[in-house]
Amino acid sequence: MPSLKKTNGPDDTPVDDASVDDAPVVAPVVAPTRRDEVAAAGSALIGGRYGRRALPGSGPGGGQFTPVRVIALVAIGMFALGMVQKLPCYNWAWFRGTTSQYTHACYSDIPHLFAGRGFSEGLVPYFDRLPGDIPFLEYPVLTGLFMEVAAWMTPGGDPQGRGQTYWIVNSGLLMACAAVLAVCVARTHRNRPWDALLVALAPAVALTATINWDLLAVALTAAAILMWSRSRPLAAGILLGLAVAAKFYPVLLLWPLLLLCRRAGRMRAFGAALLGAAGSWLVVNLPVMLLAPQGWKQFYLFSRDRNVDFGSVWLLVSQRAGQTIPPERANLYALLLLLLAAGGIGWLAFAAPRRPRLAQLAFLMVAAFVLTNKVYSPQYVLWLVPLAALARPRWRDFLIWQSCEVLYYLGIWMYLAFTGSGNKQGLPLDGYHFAIVLHLLGTLYLCAVVVRDILAPDKDPVRQDGADDPSGGVLDGARDVFVVGAAARPARHAASEPGERELLVTWGTPGAEGSRG
Repeated sequence: MPSLKKTNGPDDTPVDDASVDDAPVVAPVVAPTRRDEVAAAGSALIGGRYGRRALPGSGPGGGQFTPVRVIALVAIGMFALGMVQKLPCYNWAWFRGTTSQYTHACYSDIPHLFAGRGFSEGLVPYFDRLPGDIPFLEYPVLTGLFMEVAAWMTPGGDPQGRGQTYWIVNSGLLMACAAVLAVCVARTHRNRPWDALLVALAPAVALTATINWDLLAVALTAAAILMWSRSRPLAAGILLGLAVAAKFYPVLLLWPLLLLCRRAGRMRAFGAALLGAAGSWLVVNLPVMLLAPQGWKQFYLFSRDRNVDFGSVWLLVSQRAGQTIPPERANLYALLLLLLAAGGIGWLAFAAPRRPRLAQLAFLMVAAFVLTNKVYSPQYVLWLVPLAALARPRWRDFLIWQSCEVLYYLGIWMYLAFTGSGNKQGLPLDGYHFAIVLHLLGTLYLCAVVVRDILAPDKDPVRQDGADDPSGGVLDGARDVFVVGAAARPARHAASEPGERELLVTWGTPGAEGSRG
């Protein structure tokens, strides 16, 4: 069993005892191929496990291929493969035929909304009224700005050519977001950069990255977590506020931050993050809120009034029961379930034997929202991928979940092809319901594994080398000041190795100095 030190123990190099307190403790980079059987098996394609004579990519003899650079290149390569997968739609299926974009599984909102939301005609989002049922752009302000900038970069021409170019421009901008996302995840856990390969190689990311503009918010959220891990709560809050201005879901991370800061007595850091988030969100939203209030609130009205839609448990229930669930009732049910899940996460935060890691609670909170929401678009998987890589960096569990998401990705398009084609080619309703259940079970499985890691910290792969919370920033190694239940009577989890010098983390109630529980 590992000891409760913040970093790995020292290596075999002799150390001068007089200077050991002043020397920085540098943890070696974790090699997944030495600890993860699936990663080791997969590494056979590129030469096998990380060996004793391997160069880590840094230092005088390491060369230019550092882990972060390799991960960024892999992420860009996978993104490009995802673009190639969209070629049938790019060439013709987005513009001709009703179901071809579904049978080729290459649908994207981007070219359709270029014309459908007035960007092709030069309309200003939030200010200019749109024809049809939706009077204004139904996206948050920062995403609307992103869409508008891409429209400015799209030259004139025939409608199909402009739609293609608009998708290419957006894809280039989103590729930059994907690279930022991979780099941020790689740098969040200082001694575990290779965990970001889970993000870079995730098949669901390649398939869904250019369906919509979610990668903007996902990259900003990953950058916020990186800043928090560097003990810069104000910068983290500013980035989190920008992420909320692009997509609403990042606001959910404030709840895990509040819980963990309360347990560790770091409320000043939480206050700085909250202040930064509110300030940056207001800077982006206030001009539109004041100058175009009707257009600004369209996103919130659309979210409130939207019917039960694809992928959600509520669609499954309503279709199986043969009775439509009204939007207001679905909103109430989803809110109650989300509050119940938030309460359970609060109990975990205060009662777990060791304070949960930020990534663990953040993943559980966003997953609870995904599972209870009244719609699950295929690209919503992007919200969870970086959090899953940080919360549970094990290839087996990650790939089980990703397999379920890829099958759901194929299922929804085949179901839409079935409903839109006269000859009923595609996936019938029962098959689509099976795909929804797979998505729900895959996400619940990963949630269950993360909860188990919280309740049994010795099973947490990040903590097996004695680390506390590498993404925790001011929380990393902090003493508990508020706990409940069994956490107030901590057990002795492990003892240090004989003669090993370490940084101890005190858990449990205040005053329990020297406790290893």
